[in-house]
Amino acid sequence: MPETPDLADYEWPTCPCGRQLRNDELGRVACRLCQDRADTVLRQLPGPKGLYAGLARVLVPGVGSGVRVTGSRTAPLPLRLEPLSLQARGGVVTVLQTWLVDWHELLEWRHPRWRGGLQQQLDDVVHALRVNLEWAASSHPAFGEFTHEVSSLVRQCERQISGERPERTVSVACECGTILRVTVSTPGARCRGCNTQYGRGEVLELPLAERVAA
Repeated sequence: MPETPDLADYEWPTCPCGRQLRNDELGRVACRLCQDRADTVLRQLPGPKGLYAGLARVLVPGVGSGVRVTGSRTAPLPLRLEPLSLQARGGVVTVLQTWLVDWHELLEWRHPRWRGGLQQQLDDVVHALRVNLEWAASSHPAFGEFTHEVSSLVRQCERQISGERPERTVSVACECGTILRVTVSTPGARCRGCNTQYGRGEVLELPLAERVAA
């Protein structure tokens, strides 16, 4: 007779966020809550009232961004570099397109084609990513990294538009010694050294790298 597996050695599958998958989520990479969060985050970017379009309204220093114009004799730059880097080629649109290309390659689909200006490309790539979120959350091995990167982009856009100061980043140490850079709102992190996946609560409980070094 075949040996009965020892259930004590079985580790219940978890989502990249650290939450254990429910019975109806077994076989998926990520839980449905993370899939819904990714969809919510993506929906904030497109359209004339979306965050991406909002970056154009805060390119000029002191205009619509909550950034105060000082009395300094030094002339300000013609454009604010932070929102410009997010809006330009290589910023938000390029990051999202890179993920879509990756998904197409895994699915063995034809390379996606971009049309129109950057705003239209942004709208199109967000639509394509949202359409395929169910597949990605079920099968893509890097869905956790995707949600983390997209959430980070959205937070950066929000801060540039509102004038909010960026979150403080701290260095924490994994048990293997690898240093992880996290913020208070970090949803979770995977250690590059030992591949351990930490949920939000777990990664925030890791010791500070400075204390470990001391």
